[in-house]
Amino acid sequence: MIAYIKENIWFILFLIWSFPMGIYRSKFRKIVYKTDSWLINIKPLFIKEFKGLFGNLYPDNIEYLKQRNFYRFYLGVYGVLFVLYLYFT
Repeated sequence: MIAYIKENIWFILFLIWSFPMGIYRSKFRKIVYKTDSWLINIKPLFIKEFKGLFGNLYPDNIEYLKQRNFYRFYLGVYGVLFVLYLYFT
């Protein structure tokens, strides 16, 4: 079991970190597109989402700012995991 974990540690780390991704992305997209519909999770709308992530669409909306900053952090950890994966493999 230990050998399996050592061989697949990067897959396991990415898998564990990915579990809450759908929830965080859904919350962020619902704020950006101003909807409560679950369909926003499967629609391939990206332009406004990227503007909202890297810009400041709603500067007076505290919930948007909080969710945007958390989503940036979450994606930043993905970036760090990927760089570490490339470095160590």
